[in-house]
Amino acid sequence: MASWYPLILLLHLSCAIVFVGAVCFEVLVLESFHRSFDHALMERIEAAVMARVRRFMPVVVALLFLSGFALFDIRCNGFACIGPTFGWGWLLLLKAALAFAVLAVFIGAIRAGLRGGMDPCRFRHTHRIVLALMVGIVVLAKLMFYV
Repeated sequence: MASWYPLILLLHLSCAIVFVGAVCFEVLVLESFHRSFDHALMERIEAAVMARVRRFMPVVVALLFLSGFALFDIRCNGFACIGPTFGWGWLLLLKAALAFAVLAVFIGAIRAGLRGGMDPCRFRHTHRIVLALMVGIVVLAKLMFYV
């Protein structure tokens, strides 16, 4: 399995880039359009963006988590890397906890969308929360190189 590590890592990083990039686009670009366009047009734009995202993002998120599980198993051998002192394993565990928080928010957003409860306010706050969690994941991932 360790010989697959570079390919699994590449898949994981690619999926993370797509997911983080999509959320950054929605928060940093799409939200700024509200000042430039009327409400009805923004609803149409957001609906079109979400329709496109719904086609591929569940696959991206599934591959992101599956590859993350595989990497965790390869690098950590279960929970063996989490020792009594704070270090690399604890950062990985915290990173995984943030990832599961993102997944919970993602699932909640899907359920709200299917039930018709994804109004513009919830859309905006959901993406801001996910972006903040993802920034935390990226920071932790980089800190792991130095611990």
